[in-house]
Amino acid sequence: MKKGVVGLLIVLAILVLISPGLIGRLAEKSMDENLDWAATETQELTVTSQGFDRGWFSSEGRHRVAIRDGDLRDALLGLAAVQSDDEIPELVIDTRLDHGLVPFSSMTRDKGSLMPGLGSAVSTLRLEYPDGVKYDLPGTIYSKVGLNGDLESNLIVEPGSFSQGGDTATWGGVDILVTTSPSSSVVGFNGTVDSLSLISLEDDVRTGKIEFSGKQRRTRFGFSVGDAAVSMASLTVPSPQGARTLGPMSVTTDTELDGDRVSGSGEIRLDNLPFPSLGPTSVIVDVTMTDMDGAALGNLARALDDVEAYVSGDDMMVAMEPDLQRLLASGFELNFDRIDLVAPQGAMEMELLLQLRETDVDQFTWTSALLALDASFDLSMPAELVDLATATDPQFNAAIGMGFLRKNGDVYEMNAEFKQGLLTVNGAPMPVPIPGVR
Repeated sequence: MKKGVVGLLIVLAILVLISPGLIGRLAEKSMDENLDWAATETQELTVTSQGFDRGWFSSEGRHRVAIRDGDLRDALLGLAAVQSDDEIPELVIDTRLDHGLVPFSSMTRDKGSLMPGLGSAVSTLRLEYPDGVKYDLPGTIYSKVGLNGDLESNLIVEPGSFSQGGDTATWGGVDILVTTSPSSSVVGFNGTVDSLSLISLEDDVRTGKIEFSGKQRRTRFGFSVGDAAVSMASLTVPSPQGARTLGPMSVTTDTELDGDRVSGSGEIRLDNLPFPSLGPTSVIVDVTMTDMDGAALGNLARALDDVEAYVSGDDMMVAMEPDLQRLLASGFELNFDRIDLVAPQGAMEMELLLQLRETDVDQFTWTSALLALDASFDLSMPAELVDLATATDPQFNAAIGMGFLRKNGDVYEMNAEFKQGLLTVNGAPMPVPIPGVR
């Protein structure tokens, strides 16, 4: 028995001493794979390894991230009000990686851990401009490479500020956790940003606490499915009448892929919006989609992302038309289960339901798509809001006079239905000219 215990201890000691050097190679390879995979997912970044100084218990490496042509580059050029790519900096990531089944060397630094894995890393960031100017970025990324190659990265930024040329950026604490798994193509994320402010001579924009979370998986159609949520406690923006504070605001989504069909749901809530004549108003939207064709949806999304490739809007529509026809011919449901406008005068409630039956894409016509559509629209509007609308625009009375809005107690209502090419509003048929149909 004692010999067995001694033998086991010797094996464990050898593993602890030898594993760091061996696992260092695996950890380096895993980190490179994760960074390359992340760049492939965005399709707008280029990640270049600039060497890895590998030691037995720890290693140091550097990666450079550059922005390719695309929407992200265009957005940065627009925000910075510059025209040349030469003025866009690259992000440099310097990393120290402590490796081994049990990374003892990590205990000499902040947030070290003896959690088993391929490695434990700490990274710092800086921007480097083409003219040689460098800026160290606040914050540190603490990463762990699991035994299965998954990478967990935690960005920690202490509250601070930065000023240049009369502009000042101030931020509260930042805590963002991202997990990536190249083997399963899954990205998980959650984080908080306590506050942000951007102050210049022209603008003063401030946000309250920002929170987000989610888990997304890339599909073969080029888009991701999964759940995501983001919320902002407040947003203060300048206006001619003075600073306005909006919010809170939140968006949640949940999508899934079943075979080649996409389904999902989402909710948008925007509070304290400054609607003219109404006062502080909330907008709440709940939407669901069922059985949309994934290939057509992915192609349409790519076409919208590549808008610069088209000479005109007409050229873009011609290019998108085959996929749009395929999407419509495949059939789906798109339901706005709730569209509420909540003002001090009351709540205007709307519901829009759309169901498109599947048709033969080879025989597609816009008329056939219209005949395959079943739709309904319900509206309930408080009398006080109707009175305000008619006082603001007397032509609104025509909707009441023509029977589009009917009073029911303290509210005005509308029910519209479209089925088999026939439109009815509050039970009365309305002519809809459909080419080829009498």
